[in-house]
Amino acid sequence: MPRATLSISLPDGIWIRDVSRTHSEAVFEIVTALAGEQAGIALLNLTTDDPLPILTAIEQRSDVVDVELLWKQEETALLQVEATSPPLLLPMWQAGVPIRLPFSIQNGEATWELVTSSSRFSALGEALEAAGIEYTLESVAEIGTTQADRLLTDRQQEVMTTALEAGYYATPREATLTDVADRLNVSKATCSDVLHRAEGSIISWFADEQFGPASEPRSHLER
Repeated sequence: MPRATLSISLPDGIWIRDVSRTHSEAVFEIVTALAGEQAGIALLNLTTDDPLPILTAIEQRSDVVDVELLWKQEETALLQVEATSPPLLLPMWQAGVPIRLPFSIQNGEATWELVTSSSRFSALGEALEAAGIEYTLESVAEIGTTQADRLLTDRQQEVMTTALEAGYYATPREATLTDVADRLNVSKATCSDVLHRAEGSIISWFADEQFGPASEPRSHLER
């Protein structure tokens, strides 16, 4: 079952695409949305220096049936918008794929996170292409794989497991690096290098979990 993150380039004809590109600094967070064949309704948080000019721009759109300002405080506003332009979430509805809410839109680009079956994931791709919506698959992982599978190569897992079983990470240490290398029938330098890379991956994952990613993540196959 895939867990995926997609970057969506909003197509022409959708009000939020044009407004968000005109006001590229603004962030539109879709809190909830209802998609139909002919219209869509969305509840969204708008974050920008001054929400009022954007509210005016939305009201002036011919494809917007109604817009209500539900709440406003300084740089944040809560809006409900009903529009007749092709609903952005219609391909999701057609493919039967639930999307994680809220999701954000900025400068004509949306970021979607979803979990679904492989068949529905394929159907979503077809629905997006049929609607002329360009997208980039930012990440995909199979739910059910272990954290080690995502962090470490098979070789790194083998070496680290051997080190654990030998007591290399015990306190006090019950095996030396040479002992681990002998068990694996590799040189001490090779064993040290593989363990160092594995430990680096685990530490980087821990840092990202605690403090947020400091840089773009790399696949373990690039290490």
